[in-house]
Amino acid sequence: MGLPFLKTKFILAILLTFVSTSISSSLPDANFQIAKPNCENRCGNVPIPFPFGATEGCFYNRSFLVTCNETFSPPKAYVTNSTIEITNISLEGQLRVLSYIAKDCYYQNGTRSLHNAPSIRLTWGLSISTANKFTVVGCDTNGFVAGWRFNNKFYRTGCNSYCGSKGDLAEGMCSGLGCCQTSIPKDVWIAELTLQSYDQFKNVWDFNNCSYSFLAEESAFNFTPSSLSSLRNVTSLPMVVDWAVGDGTCVEAQNNMSSYACKSLNSKCKEPDNGYGYRCYCDEGFRGNPYLDGGCQDIDECLDPNNKCEKGCKNIPGNYTCTCPEGYDGDGLKNGRGCIRGESLIFKLVAGIALGFIVLLLGACWLYLELKRRKLITMKQKFFLQNGGLMLQEQLIRRDYSPDTMKIFTSAELKKATNNFHDDRIIGQGGFGTVYKGFLSDNRIVAIKKSKEVDPNQIEQFINEVIVLSQINHKNVVRLFGCCLETQVPLLVYEFINNGTLFEHINNETKAHALSWDKRLTIATEAAGVLAYLHSAASPPIIHRDVKSANILLDNNFTAKVSDFGASRLVPEDQTRLSTMVQGTFGYLDPEYMQTNQLTEKSDVYSYGVVLVELLTGKKALSYERPEKERNLASYFLSRLNQGRLYQVLEDNIVSEGNNEQLMAVAMLAKRCLYVRGEDRPSMKEVAMELEGLRLSRKHYSLQTQPNAEVMESLLFRPMNGFAKGEGNTVGTGGYDSMRDHIQLPMGGGR
Repeated sequence: MGLPFLKTKFILAILLTFVSTSISSSLPDANFQIAKPNCENRCGNVPIPFPFGATEGCFYNRSFLVTCNETFSPPKAYVTNSTIEITNISLEGQLRVLSYIAKDCYYQNGTRSLHNAPSIRLTWGLSISTANKFTVVGCDTNGFVAGWRFNNKFYRTGCNSYCGSKGDLAEGMCSGLGCCQTSIPKDVWIAELTLQSYDQFKNVWDFNNCSYSFLAEESAFNFTPSSLSSLRNVTSLPMVVDWAVGDGTCVEAQNNMSSYACKSLNSKCKEPDNGYGYRCYCDEGFRGNPYLDGGCQDIDECLDPNNKCEKGCKNIPGNYTCTCPEGYDGDGLKNGRGCIRGESLIFKLVAGIALGFIVLLLGACWLYLELKRRKLITMKQKFFLQNGGLMLQEQLIRRDYSPDTMKIFTSAELKKATNNFHDDRIIGQGGFGTVYKGFLSDNRIVAIKKSKEVDPNQIEQFINEVIVLSQINHKNVVRLFGCCLETQVPLLVYEFINNGTLFEHINNETKAHALSWDKRLTIATEAAGVLAYLHSAASPPIIHRDVKSANILLDNNFTAKVSDFGASRLVPEDQTRLSTMVQGTFGYLDPEYMQTNQLTEKSDVYSYGVVLVELLTGKKALSYERPEKERNLASYFLSRLNQGRLYQVLEDNIVSEGNNEQLMAVAMLAKRCLYVRGEDRPSMKEVAMELEGLRLSRKHYSLQTQPNAEVMESLLFRPMNGFAKGEGNTVGTGGYDSMRDHIQLPMGGGR
């Protein structure tokens, strides 16, 4: 047995001991009764407080049955009649259990050597806590968890984990390289774990031939490179299960006292955050089991040496009072007046000392505030230098920028503009940061972006991006006014666009009715023009890398404004592609970029193609509320287009306007943008020119690559036999669905 496995077992043993010890503190004191009379209150090392019980008549209902298996030494406790082992039960509403690990292993020839897909099935009243994380470990792995919630809704989520070499792995990092994590929704009571490999570990078999997935408490697992092998010998990890009694609110439960679970006189009812049932708690000053009659008993605080009384203490139900002996005055509190003998010299002496202490305290407060002010100034200077402030100033002087073109704001200006970054000023949140609405002293309304983090090794590139973005003078790009470098994370200040995002207008039924085909075509043309400008006219060229309808803002005249360059990359003059970690938004991501990690201008073209499809269909790029085959909009759109059923996916509002020729032209253009191979896609310049031609010519313009009006009408409203039978070029969907088993990518020519 290898050292990594021994290390893992040792850590797990310590962790389980710590969890068992800490959780036991939430159970009543040993002097209080925790189980019903004549009922077992323990199974091995696990306490069994009511409403749980191990025998008939000892539990609230069968959901709280604990099966005690005495064939083990010490005996082990299980949830009802399942194989889910309990390690602790807390009256605060949580169980600690052991959750099995799913494993998928392969021989070097690509055949499976080990595979299991465990499932977790709880009973009514028990649910998998959101304190757990779904974790996938492996270098060639797609893992997901699916099941049911108490509202009878099916859920499914998961993540992908890749790496090309052992050097890609980082200690404690679980962000996609060898390890990935995702949250699960609340109220989950059934969970099934599934693992799949894309290439059967053939490319990484020399250091990794197994993948793993599990639901476990977030603090229970810390990824290390050795986890790729050591997890093979681990069967389970700690998991948190929430529990509650009943299926109604506290008010509803109290209306039926015969079934009301809070039996103790000094108890109260609270409803948990998970949305079902209720829990019982002892009142302040009482301790015990609130589910038992008389279970909450008064705590004698006078026995606690840390009580607040200086001399005399008197216990009362749920509390205590402090008293002074005869001949003494005062409140009897240690931190109050205490007990003082009349107006004695001692009292005057104490008063004098107290006055001196107050003066000393005021002086210390003044000194502290002054030191804090100086520290704040020093910290601002440190952040300014750390974030490349001198470099930016030097660049601005060298390029002779005016304050109207690019300004370096102070942190005080932006705090005042956003009411100290108050939550009610938040107008948007995304993967790269938070955007606040601000009011500058010159009455300009701005959008202030606060990024989540900036790599200190890329400060020079960040400054360069700020300079380049400040040079972009395009009417359809959100203008960058300046930045602030006095904070730990630099802040960017943009012009404020007040009509929301294209995503909101497409997916809001009322707004979508007002978004005519002419407006949609104009917005598409303007957005394409911006991307063409970034790719072809900017120097150096800029790849946006997160093109989506949520990043296209609209002003009051429905003029498109492309925003959010937080993920953008500058392309050196001697390169056409960049090797990067995949970033972007599911549903818009270029499948070729996802497979190769090679970012090109054609990656923006693919994402823009998805935006075109959104404009045509009025649907979200990715939605788990739709049937599985329709979840990825790009895939579903292309399949309907190939079958000659385009009218089934087009939005009714724009079809009723009678723009069949233009709709078909734009649909065919979107199809070309969504080709799987980047080299087969048009450039953004070609896309912009084609859309501009359509917009200007309206009904009289037709592309040589498009069919005539009669053929277009046929394609719109009759099956496209050529496509359906495989004639001509075949289109790969290129769609990506994080819940699917694989990414649909055709091999060979890419069309």
